Amino acid sequence: MEIREVIQCRGHANVTGRHPTTFMITTEDEMTLKGDCIIGISADASLIDLSDAFCDLLSDDRTILRTILSVEGIVCEIRSEGSARMALDHPTDFVWRRSDFVCGRTIGIRSDFVARTLPEELIAALSSGAAMEVILIAEGVD
Repeated sequence: MEIREVIQCRGHANVTGRHPTTFMITTEDEMTLKGDCIIGISADASLIDLSDAFCDLLSDDRTILRTILSVEGIVCEIRSEGSARMALDHPTDFVWRRSDFVCGRTIGIRSDFVARTLPEELIAALSSGAAMEVILIAEGVD
Protein backbone atom coordinates (compact mmCIF):
# COMPACT_ATOMS: atom_id res chain seq x y z
CA MET A 1 0.00 0.00 0.00
CA GLU A 2 1.22 3.50 -0.85
CA ILE A 3 -0.26 6.89 0.07
CA ARG A 4 1.08 10.26 -1.12
CA GLU A 5 0.80 13.79 0.18
CA VAL A 6 2.28 16.90 -1.49
CA ILE A 7 3.36 20.07 0.29
CA GLN A 8 4.49 23.35 -1.22
CA CYS A 9 6.87 25.64 0.66
CA ARG A 10 9.78 27.99 -0.02
CA GLY A 11 13.26 28.75 1.16
CA HIS A 12 14.51 31.82 2.98
CA ALA A 13 17.73 33.85 3.16
CA ASN A 14 18.47 32.29 6.58
CA VAL A 15 18.45 28.66 5.35
CA THR A 16 21.91 27.29 6.18
CA GLY A 17 21.36 23.52 6.22
CA ARG A 18 23.84 22.99 9.05
CA HIS A 19 21.94 20.86 11.55
CA PRO A 20 23.63 17.47 12.16
CA THR A 21 20.62 15.37 13.21
CA THR A 22 17.39 16.74 11.68
CA PHE A 23 15.78 18.84 8.98
CA MET A 24 12.47 20.66 9.15
CA ILE A 25 9.85 22.51 7.15
CA THR A 26 7.30 24.80 8.76
CA THR A 27 4.16 26.76 8.02
CA GLU A 28 5.76 29.78 9.72
CA ASP A 29 6.59 32.70 7.38
CA GLU A 30 9.89 33.74 8.94
CA MET A 31 12.98 32.11 10.43
CA THR A 32 16.23 33.14 12.08
CA LEU A 33 19.77 31.84 11.68
CA LYS A 34 19.25 29.86 14.91
CA GLY A 35 16.93 27.56 12.91
CA ASP A 36 19.77 25.70 11.21
CA CYS A 37 17.56 22.64 10.71
CA ILE A 38 14.85 24.59 8.84
CA ILE A 39 15.03 24.22 5.07
CA GLY A 40 11.52 25.39 4.10
CA ILE A 41 9.00 27.92 5.37
CA SER A 42 5.46 28.99 4.46
CA ALA A 43 4.39 25.38 3.95
CA ASP A 44 0.81 25.08 2.72
CA ALA A 45 0.10 22.25 5.18
CA SER A 46 1.29 20.91 8.52
CA LEU A 47 1.17 17.50 10.17
CA ILE A 48 -2.41 18.03 11.34
CA ASP A 49 -3.47 18.59 7.72
CA LEU A 50 -2.29 15.19 6.46
CA SER A 51 -5.01 12.69 5.63
CA ASP A 52 -6.08 10.19 8.27
CA ALA A 53 -5.17 7.35 5.91
CA PHE A 54 -1.61 8.70 5.48
CA CYS A 55 -1.17 9.17 9.24
CA ASP A 56 -2.57 5.71 10.01
CA LEU A 57 -0.12 4.15 7.58
CA LEU A 58 2.85 6.18 8.84
CA SER A 59 1.98 5.21 12.43
CA ASP A 60 3.15 1.66 11.77
CA ASP A 61 6.69 0.61 12.66
CA ARG A 62 6.99 -1.27 9.37
CA THR A 63 6.17 1.73 7.15
CA ILE A 64 8.86 3.41 5.06
CA LEU A 65 8.55 7.13 4.35
CA ARG A 66 10.08 8.37 1.12
CA THR A 67 10.37 12.15 0.95
CA ILE A 68 11.21 13.78 -2.36
CA LEU A 69 12.45 17.37 -2.19
CA SER A 70 12.35 19.20 -5.51
CA VAL A 71 13.78 22.71 -5.96
CA GLU A 72 14.53 24.27 -9.36
CA GLY A 73 15.22 20.88 -10.95
CA ILE A 74 17.34 19.68 -8.02
CA VAL A 75 15.85 16.52 -6.53
CA CYS A 76 16.79 14.69 -3.35
CA GLU A 77 15.06 11.60 -2.01
CA ILE A 78 15.16 10.83 1.69
CA ARG A 79 14.34 7.46 3.24
CA SER A 80 12.91 7.42 6.76
CA GLU A 81 10.82 5.12 8.89
CA GLY A 82 7.41 5.49 10.44
CA SER A 83 6.62 4.67 14.05
CA ALA A 84 3.63 3.71 16.14
CA ARG A 85 4.92 6.26 18.68
CA MET A 86 4.36 9.23 16.34
CA ALA A 87 1.50 11.59 17.22
CA LEU A 88 1.64 13.47 13.87
CA ASP A 89 -0.25 16.37 15.40
CA HIS A 90 1.94 19.46 15.34
CA PRO A 91 0.16 22.55 13.95
CA THR A 92 3.18 24.10 12.18
CA ASP A 93 6.23 21.81 11.81
CA PHE A 94 7.45 18.64 10.11
CA VAL A 95 10.74 17.21 11.43
CA TRP A 96 12.77 14.38 9.93
CA ARG A 97 15.26 12.84 12.38
CA ARG A 98 18.35 10.68 12.11
CA SER A 99 17.58 9.25 15.57
CA ASP A 100 14.62 7.32 16.99
CA PHE A 101 13.40 10.35 18.97
CA VAL A 102 9.69 11.05 18.48
CA CYS A 103 7.57 14.05 19.41
CA GLY A 104 4.49 15.73 17.92
CA ARG A 105 6.63 17.35 15.19
CA THR A 106 8.26 14.12 13.99
CA ILE A 107 7.29 12.78 10.56
CA GLY A 108 10.20 10.39 10.04
CA ILE A 109 12.88 8.66 12.10
CA ARG A 110 16.15 7.00 11.10
CA SER A 111 16.34 9.36 8.11
CA ASP A 112 19.26 8.86 5.74
CA PHE A 113 19.62 12.64 5.21
CA VAL A 114 19.68 15.56 7.64
CA ALA A 115 20.08 19.28 6.95
CA ARG A 116 23.89 19.04 6.92
CA THR A 117 23.94 16.18 4.38
CA LEU A 118 21.38 17.53 1.89
CA PRO A 119 22.90 18.49 -1.48
CA GLU A 120 24.71 21.84 -1.35
CA GLU A 121 22.97 23.06 -4.50
CA LEU A 122 19.57 22.34 -2.95
CA ILE A 123 20.46 24.37 0.17
CA ALA A 124 21.86 27.18 -2.01
CA ALA A 125 18.62 27.38 -4.01
CA LEU A 126 16.56 27.41 -0.82
CA SER A 127 18.73 30.12 0.73
CA SER A 128 17.83 32.29 -2.27
CA GLY A 129 14.13 31.81 -1.44
CA ALA A 130 13.29 29.25 -4.14
CA ALA A 131 10.01 27.33 -4.07
CA MET A 132 10.16 23.67 -3.01
CA GLU A 133 7.78 20.79 -3.57
CA VAL A 134 7.83 18.10 -0.89
CA ILE A 135 6.33 14.76 -1.87
CA LEU A 136 5.66 12.40 1.03
CA ILE A 137 5.17 8.73 0.13
CA ALA A 138 4.23 6.32 2.90
CA GLU A 139 4.87 2.73 1.83
CA GLY A 140 3.25 0.13 4.04
CA VAL A 141 3.44 -3.62 4.24
CA ASP A 142 0.45 -5.32 2.64
